[in-house]
Amino acid sequence: MHDVPEHAEPPRLSSDADDAVRPSPSRRPVEAVLFDFHGTLAQVEEPREWVIAAAAACGVELDRVRATALADRLLTAGRAGGPLPARVPPRLAELWADRDLYQHAHRGAYTGLAETVDAGIDGFADALYERVLVPEGWVPYPDTEPVLAALREAGVKVALVSNIGFDVRPLFAAWKLDGLVDAWALSYEVGRCKPDPGIFLRACGMLGVDPERTLMVGDSPADAGAVAAGCEVLVLPGADPGRPNGLGAVLDLALRN
Repeated sequence: MHDVPEHAEPPRLSSDADDAVRPSPSRRPVEAVLFDFHGTLAQVEEPREWVIAAAAACGVELDRVRATALADRLLTAGRAGGPLPARVPPRLAELWADRDLYQHAHRGAYTGLAETVDAGIDGFADALYERVLVPEGWVPYPDTEPVLAALREAGVKVALVSNIGFDVRPLFAAWKLDGLVDAWALSYEVGRCKPDPGIFLRACGMLGVDPERTLMVGDSPADAGAVAAGCEVLVLPGADPGRPNGLGAVLDLALRN
């Protein structure tokens, strides 16, 4: 997923940073918030647990030492929802380039990268990929549900805008959060990837809101592409699974009026 790594140093959410991201009082009120998915609303499970769960699905029980070593190698190779790969083999270059535009390319790219690590476990690469498709492979951030619920209560529309090669709706349904999202602008469905302003404009169109009355919330430079679409932007710091990531700042901006 492009929603993943390429992080520039995010703004610190100190009082000075708050002043930097707060729009002037003359700006229009926020009618909608667009959210990135990975790194903003949820994080992939801890790498060692990812490897242990995938191995178990293949009928293999890994001890924690071997799982840790495998996880380190797989992260270097490239994990869906993890850091960018250190190197993309030439045979995977086309799939890698299209990974957020086509479901087959997303799966093919990441299973292909996993296969570069010899784990000695039949079906392991596919099992690793399957973890990204199930709710158990992700951890919503602590503030995700309260923030989405507060926006719904205030009548602020919400869309998910993600560079991604699979459908995240089933994850949100399992977490009972799907009813708090009004529209889904997923790159593989829309045919555009952030930072292309077109994907943000498409999300605004789905919600029926003016981009100038819209706030985009993400965790990477790609999310800041929403500025070119006319949206306000809030870039949050990255955080480990289950740790607060400053998502509550969204309410200060979106509900300031």
